[in-house]
Parts: sequence; structure tokens; C-alpha cells
Amino acid sequence: MDLDKLVSELDSQLSDVDALRERLYPGSSGVRQPVHTVYVPADQVVPDLVASWGARALAALDEFAPNAGALSDAVGVDAVPVYQRVVDKLRAEPIEDLRIDFEDGYGFVDDAVEDQHVRAAADVLRAGATPFCGVRIKGFEPAGRRRGVRTLSLLLDALGPLPPNFVVTLPKVTSVEQVQSMVWLCGQLERSPGSLRFELQIETTQAVLGFDGAATVARMIHASEGRCTGLHYGTYDYSAACGVTAAQQSMEHPVADHAKNVMLLAAAGTGVHVSDGSTNVLPVGDSDAVHAGWRLHTRLVTRSLEHALYQGWDLHPHQLPSRFLATFSFYRAAFPQAADRLRAYLGKSSGAFLDEPATAQAMSAALVRGMDCGALDVSEVEAAVGVERSVLDGFARRRVG
Repeated sequence: MDLDKLVSELDSQLSDVDALRERLYPGSSGVRQPVHTVYVPADQVVPDLVASWGARALAALDEFAPNAGALSDAVGVDAVPVYQRVVDKLRAEPIEDLRIDFEDGYGFVDDAVEDQHVRAAADVLRAGATPFCGVRIKGFEPAGRRRGVRTLSLLLDALGPLPPNFVVTLPKVTSVEQVQSMVWLCGQLERSPGSLRFELQIETTQAVLGFDGAATVARMIHASEGRCTGLHYGTYDYSAACGVTAAQQSMEHPVADHAKNVMLLAAAGTGVHVSDGSTNVLPVGDSDAVHAGWRLHTRLVTRSLEHALYQGWDLHPHQLPSRFLATFSFYRAAFPQAADRLRAYLGKSSGAFLDEPATAQAMSAALVRGMDCGALDVSEVEAAVGVERSVLDGFARRRVG
């Protein structure tokens, strides 16, 4: 048996498919994924938007849960280990990803009015108060197509150089052809080639399952020519499209889980992030109502995290305390075991778990996500695992297989 000859022949037979896999499934982009996207209607945008949301979230804590014990009682989760972290986060970085909304949350207004709101949005985005930012334009359905293009064009002119991590959210996508058209439009409007990126909002049944029985969303990702950075689930449009009655529409309905599982499968290995949607039950009103809203939101965010959905939408400042409470609690709960297992794996020592490279990579990714959002301190993670963060970053983003 001539081993070299056999392997050489296999290399020749599989070279094309090897190259295709490398192109279609490049692995992690290495870009931090925000834990949430805050959607704010464009007519509610003010110059101090980010600071205002943080202040309103802190005021809600002061009024309805002024200490860790009170928050624990309110939501039914032990808030003591993370309460101060939540407060610090609301002071320093209350919004990780800001999306100024010119679509459903905004509606249809006169062109002159929307043009004015576009210029105000550009001022806020240019200030760079959040690590990630962008706009949601009207989609490519005939009724809103012209206005969506006008809004994006005016915004880009007003912005000048794009802020870091700027994206455009394209809603109500129904076909691969719309994605291809978005790629073309980006090429027409951007100032430097390849600089304009977008997210696809998956809120129609056609985006999940096409008439031919194929998962349309997978084709959409690969039709984006590398410009698609994320898939965002639209809870209520999608549920309604499936015939789910209003009282039963939620992030945890079976039709929602099916759609999000398809999205996760489609995005796996592509470097495209997947985001859960929102709950429309807001923690507002009297103490009982706020506490009930926080309990629901905390449970739903935790559930999303457990289902490998590391990002979601927030629609009101009062949702920020429960967002960060659930997120920080999740990563701190995962920290001790992940650190111990990674230390054993990287040190090639025996232990209770026989972890493989893919599992070790997933544990590294969890620790990196925890450090990115502020749930974990870099120093405590480095001490527990026994390596510097740069090693964990590289391992978390390493391509397995």
C-alpha cells in the first residue's frame, strides 16, 4: 500500500469541496457578540439617549429593588453575587448594541419628518456611546422599499465615516433575492468597498422554510457575500404568521423554538451571530407589575442563554436590570466548572470529564463571553484557568474540525 499515493489522490478528489467548506464555514469572526440589542423608535431618539436609559434603569432599581435582597425577592433568583455588577454595568455601559428603528416601532410618517429623524439619529450614532450600533430600515416589500432606501442613503451621508460595528437591520426578509439585492444596495451606497454590513430579521415563515422545503435562511447567509453579521428572530410577526393566537405568542412557544433552532443550524460555523427576539410584557407600573415583568424577563433571558442564544432584544429601560441580572448570573454559574475543566484539558491532566476539543472550545467561548459583558473579571478567569486571556480568546475562536 502506497500511503502517500492514496492520500494524494484523496487530496485531489476533495480539494474543491475542502475549499468550498473553508469559504462557506470560516468559523468565528472574532468579533464580540453583544448580549442584547436595544430597539428605540427613531422619533424617541434624544442626544443623551444612552445615558438616559441607564439613569432610568438605575432609578427603577432604586425604587423597586434598592438592594440585592430586594431584587432576589422580586425575581426569585439570587441576585446577591451580581447585584453590584448590574449597577456598575448600568452606570458604565447600559446599552451594548443600539438599534434606531425606522420600521415597525416607528411607522410611516411624511418624508420630511422622517428625514429630520434620520439626521437626529446620525448625531446619536456618530457620538459612539455604545460598542455596537445601527438602524433598522423599512424592508424590501413594495410599500416601504423606497422609504427604506431613502432613509439609509440619507443616514450614510449624514454619518460620514461609519461608527465602529455599525450594521443595518433588514426586516421581514422573505427571499434569497432580497438578500442579494441588499448586497447590491450596500455596494452602491458605501464609501469604501465591503464596509457596509447588515443583519437579517427572521420574522416570516418563508425565511425559515421555502416553498421547496429548504431552509431559506441558510441560503440567505451564503447569498450575503460575507456582509451578513447576524440573524435576529422576530417573535411576534413570526408567531402570527404561523397562526399563533396573540395570547400564546412568546419567545418560548414551540414555533419560536423551531425557527430559532433552524437559525442556529444555518449560522453554525459561518461566523454569523444569532439573536433571540423580545417579550412585549414590560416591567412598568406599580411594584407588583414591575416585579412580575422582571421575573418573566429574567426567566426568558436565562432560557435563551441555556438554548445557546446569547443575545436578545430589549425595548424599555426597565428591562436592563433583568437583562444583566440573568446574563451575569448565567455566566457566573458556568464559570467554576468551565474553568476547572479547561485547566485540566489545557494541562492534559485527568479529571472527572473526558473533554474533546469542541467542548473545550465551547467552554472557552463561555468564559470569553462572560468577560466581554462584565459578568467575569479577566483576572479571576486567568487565575482559575491558569492561562492569559489571549490564550482563551484564541482557543474560543479556533476552528474545530
